[in-house]
Amino acid sequence: MSTLPLASEFPAATRDSWLKLVEGVLKGADFDKKLVSRTYDGIALQPLSDRRANAAPAGRAAGAAPWLVCQRLDLPDAAQANVQALDDLMSGANALSLVFADSPTTHGFGLKDASRNTLAQVLGQIHLDMGVTLDLEIGMGSVNAGETIAEIAKGKGLAPAQLDIKFGLNPFSILAGGGEHADTPWSEIAPIAGQHVQRLITAGFKGPFAVADGRVVHAAGGSDAQELAFILAAAAAYLRAMEGVGMALDAARSAVYVRLAVDGDQFQSIAKVRALRQLWASLEAACGLAPKPVFVVAETAWRMQTRIDPQVTILRNSVAVFAAAVGGADMITVLPHSAALGLPDSAARRLARNTQVMLAEEANLYRVVDPAAGAGSIEALTADLAAKAWAEFQAIEAAGGLAAVLQSGTFAQGVAKVAAARLKAVGTRKDPLTGASEFPNITEAPVAVLAPLPAASPGNPKGLAPLRLAEPFEALRALADAHAAKGQRPAVFLANLGTVADFTARTIFAKNFYEAGGLAAPTNDGFASQEAMIAAFKTSGARLAVLCSSDAMYAEQAEGAAKALIAAGATVALAGRPGDMEAALRAAGVSQFIFAGAAVIATLKEAQAVSGIA
Repeated sequence: MSTLPLASEFPAATRDSWLKLVEGVLKGADFDKKLVSRTYDGIALQPLSDRRANAAPAGRAAGAAPWLVCQRLDLPDAAQANVQALDDLMSGANALSLVFADSPTTHGFGLKDASRNTLAQVLGQIHLDMGVTLDLEIGMGSVNAGETIAEIAKGKGLAPAQLDIKFGLNPFSILAGGGEHADTPWSEIAPIAGQHVQRLITAGFKGPFAVADGRVVHAAGGSDAQELAFILAAAAAYLRAMEGVGMALDAARSAVYVRLAVDGDQFQSIAKVRALRQLWASLEAACGLAPKPVFVVAETAWRMQTRIDPQVTILRNSVAVFAAAVGGADMITVLPHSAALGLPDSAARRLARNTQVMLAEEANLYRVVDPAAGAGSIEALTADLAAKAWAEFQAIEAAGGLAAVLQSGTFAQGVAKVAAARLKAVGTRKDPLTGASEFPNITEAPVAVLAPLPAASPGNPKGLAPLRLAEPFEALRALADAHAAKGQRPAVFLANLGTVADFTARTIFAKNFYEAGGLAAPTNDGFASQEAMIAAFKTSGARLAVLCSSDAMYAEQAEGAAKALIAAGATVALAGRPGDMEAALRAAGVSQFIFAGAAVIATLKEAQAVSGIA
């Protein structure tokens, strides 16, 4: 059989030849400013990276079984939680995360206690020795949940070694939250934690027992390097604590597992999971240990959940699960898309579960070891992120360890700085949130939940408080929706100038802009005359009118149209940057300009006030 040498007649592509073409397009503009972006860790993302030949896989082991499909049990009622657990296990899940109400990642719900009666009800009819993994999300009051489960299993004739339980001992997430135990010295906690692990090992459990959990950092708006550094610092503290009660370092290392968050930034999340593997190997090397894979649990991020248009989160979850799988997570948990609204129902849980099942069993993602290996951009991001996180970890160690920087508040201050930058980017739509800040759906149908999300308690200023990036837009929408419930939804009037070709682009922009604040923006086909536009405005009931058209049409008609609309009782805004016309437009009465990069939240608050929303 003959072969066809595809593209053999073309010269080989080189980076230098590509750069020459880029220079021609940029026409003297700065390459870095135009084509290089940066993460919240300051890592430069190049537009083109060379392939990494012979890159070593950084993900799960070759030939490994599919990752574990885990579902959270957040129901406070034990009997209902058991029904939910049985449904999950019969419908594709093979792992359960038992969330207790006092754990640092409850999101408002969770089992009320860890008593024998409660846990016996939750685990009723569940065969723990038949491939079911339990991951415990515990707090200070539920710390003995694992030992209670052991007693229940013993009553069923099961040996501890038959059980696959991740015990979830997680004091640093509790300390990070700044709650009632935040001021307890680590010197008091460490020996207790070490002895607790030792007791479980003596009882015959295989573990792991203590979890280095970075989700609290991610949920508070922190950067990926901060999250990874938190994980490393927690793990190092656990190793010291277990050594302090006489455990061998190798046994202590096997007693630790990790949890982290994955979100809708696909490449960043892939790189983060891969970087974690590399960082763990570096920590092992620093301890003089031979490499041994750590068990990695990934959960879709709380901060990307939305209360408005939550169905879009189904897509965000899909990207996050893909990233976690490609990055090499051993177990993945998906927060159902309605989690920000309240306790998810069975339909939302099914969607969350099936997101994983389809990617594992239909897309066969688990069959490929580290598909990202060798991809230049991801390899570069992985290496840079690992280096940044290791430097952050070293800084924490130099400051006395994780407990010290948590109790002093310096770690929380660093996270707050990143969170503020993140919220600023969301507020200008530099970081868009589909369904919330972009392409909002103000006529969406309500999403059912089993119970509404309870109000969050005020946090400790020295602690890490969870946030969701959509909250500023949700607050605006809630005000507008409450106003609409009393009658007609407040609206803005789109004052389209010229032809459809002139105004369509900015009309679409303006509609999305104002509807992100809950203000309706009915479209129209333009107006035959200025008089017709003014008549339409008077019958619209709107108080705010937005001029929409091309720059050329603004030069011809914007000033006159603005004066006429103001005479008719309107407050006038203009879609687009005013440029050289700003002084003249303001003199004509235009009080607002909306454009890409504008301060959306502040502008929408003004628009709501003009529209009569208090």
